[in-house]
Amino acid sequence: MSTVASSHERQSLVDALRGFALLGILVVNIATFSSPFYGMGVPDPMAQTAVERAALFARSFLFETKFYLLFSFLFGYSFTLQMQSAERDGKPFAPRMLRRLVGLWVLGLLHAVVLYHGDILTTYAVIGGVLLLLRRRGDGVMACCAVSLVLLTSLLWASLGFLMTRAGVDADTRSLYAEAVAALHAYRGTPATVIAQHVRELAQVWVVLAFAQAPTALAMFLAGFIAGRRGLLANAGAHRALFERLFFCGLLIGVPGAMFYGLSTMRNSDSGGREVIGLALGLLTAPFLTAAYASGLVLLFQTPRGRALVAWLAPAGRMALSNYLLQSLVCAWIFLAYGLRLMGSVGPLASFAFAFSIFAVQLLLSRWWMQRFAYGPVEWLLRAFTLLELPSMRKTQRMNSVES
Repeated sequence: MSTVASSHERQSLVDALRGFALLGILVVNIATFSSPFYGMGVPDPMAQTAVERAALFARSFLFETKFYLLFSFLFGYSFTLQMQSAERDGKPFAPRMLRRLVGLWVLGLLHAVVLYHGDILTTYAVIGGVLLLLRRRGDGVMACCAVSLVLLTSLLWASLGFLMTRAGVDADTRSLYAEAVAALHAYRGTPATVIAQHVRELAQVWVVLAFAQAPTALAMFLAGFIAGRRGLLANAGAHRALFERLFFCGLLIGVPGAMFYGLSTMRNSDSGGREVIGLALGLLTAPFLTAAYASGLVLLFQTPRGRALVAWLAPAGRMALSNYLLQSLVCAWIFLAYGLRLMGSVGPLASFAFAFSIFAVQLLLSRWWMQRFAYGPVEWLLRAFTLLELPSMRKTQRMNSVES
């Protein structure tokens, strides 16, 4: 009985952290849905007032480059739980995980083409295969790989920014604006033009995915795997001192880096070198601020009010894949040609309001759903493909292990 309770407590903590990560991911992703100028390197016409620019800075400073890292860490942590589940079932782990990764890749590809070209699922599927290959390596080797990935990625972008600054490379503002306006027309056009625009942009975003997001996500996969193998969240109270150190050290290093990155995104000149250097510093220090976020939440979750917060966040985290896709579906309906076509007419402050409103509804829906069902709808589909059997959707009296 105590083992079941411990497993349930561990899963609730992991799921609550994953639920929190969903909010941060939505705040960042909704920026792409609401404005064609996001990530283009030119000022957003809807962010000209002081209040709107403050919201723009808050998004860069607090959210960008941090929450996908937290999600990645939890993916690596959950990887160890899935290994334990396969061992309990007496089934070989590698074929099961390969099917899961293939299913994730297919879902991600559909998501990227139809709803959101900034999809992370396909990237997770690919680098999940790397983690599968490295799963028998020691903690020391994995830690060295994780640190090296972050350092090399940051160095690559810092070098590019330095070269751009030295060469005096200026952004072609006129062409970038024209590109953003063309994207706006496509996204407001018809569902067919939305899909065509997604396909065009997928051919461009692979550079950022391959040389920024993928290596840093893999680093957090490895960190999460080490934490899972050591059962760091299985008994969080026993590691309180470690979480306190991570919280304060993470803030000490992460906040200045996030501040520099946030300020670099607010540039008023045409030189993109400074923004690229800001990205490099952001990539270098974001894992520290991510660690501070996670550690602070873990410490909070040990308090009475924190346990009440867990009760709300954990259901959303248990069906994180369904919620992630639902976020894109709702945003696509609000901002693209699938529905209201509000892209380009909403500023950063309003996008914050949309994000928090959508997430609040998701908390309610997730809590209602998980009281009745064992899995989220997409989780059930992925689990069926992974196990090559149809799991029971309705909750049973037995405590089911949660795999995500």
